[in-house]
Amino acid sequence: MTYEFADGYKIRDQSGLYFMTFTVEGWVDLFTRELYRNIFVKNMIYCQKEKSLRVGAFVVMSNHAHVIWQSLTGKLSDTIRDFKSYSTKRFIEAIHKMGESRRDWLLHMFKYYAKGTNQNKDYKIWTNDNHPEEITSEQFLRVKLNYIHENPVRTGWVKEPGDYIYSSASNYVNGKGIMEIDYLF
Repeated sequence: MTYEFADGYKIRDQSGLYFMTFTVEGWVDLFTRELYRNIFVKNMIYCQKEKSLRVGAFVVMSNHAHVIWQSLTGKLSDTIRDFKSYSTKRFIEAIHKMGESRRDWLLHMFKYYAKGTNQNKDYKIWTNDNHPEEITSEQFLRVKLNYIHENPVRTGWVKEPGDYIYSSASNYVNGKGIMEIDYLF
């Protein structure tokens, strides 16, 4: 089965290895708070354990995340759907409970993006398009892996990729990171 996303990119092979970008609606800087970055990471760990998700690489930026994922069950689109749905619920709960200074604004924005959508009655955090690109060669994999790991350096957050803990670069450089990954090399 082939799933087509709004931007025309497709997940043709549900067991394939894909580079994807998860973007927060309106480019809202949700991940400037450690709490939300941790929710994102914990959800990936859950999907690894419970949904047989292979996480080869990731980086969490201020308003988007890049990942290289593969479903070992052949249900990548289902895993993405569940990941986005569950993380949205956890983000909204955290915004309500944790004394978020931007609480009213964030809830207003995510309610605004939910208007006119069928699947999200109350809040919509993620854009629909993940821009999935299947990785079919080692050269393309290395390009995407480098792109992911250099993102915090290009932004000016760190000098070296391995210094940013919300990235798999620390795994590849230091042998340990904020979560276990499935090494691609």
